[in-house]
Order: sequence, then structure tokens, then C-alpha cells
Amino acid sequence: MWTVLIAGLGVAIALEGAVYALAPGAMKDVIARIGAMSPDQLRLAGLTALCLGVAIVALAVR
Repeated sequence: MWTVLIAGLGVAIALEGAVYALAPGAMKDVIARIGAMSPDQLRLAGLTALCLGVAIVALAVR
């Protein structure tokens, strides 16, 4: 189980690194937009991402 979790973390970090490497300007814009979000909007976006991630992992493990 730990191996799968560590592998998943590695994939997430690699994908994020690829986005920064391929489109650094776009990522700066995204970060600026995130900084302008209200705490409630940011919380909702975080909960949405959390639920989506858990659903993807649940489907992948099935």
C-alpha cells in the first residue's frame, strides 16, 4: 500500500513539474488568480479537487 501511495505522489509531482516546465507563464497567471480568490472559493476548489482525486483513486484501485 505504501508503495502505491508513494508512486501516486511521485506521479502528481512529475505532472505538476511538467506543467511548470511546459507553460510557466500560464502557471504564473493561475497562481495570480488563486491569490485573488476568496477563502470560501479556495476552500470549495480544494474540496472539489479532493473529491475528484479520491474518486479517481477509487476507480483505479477497483
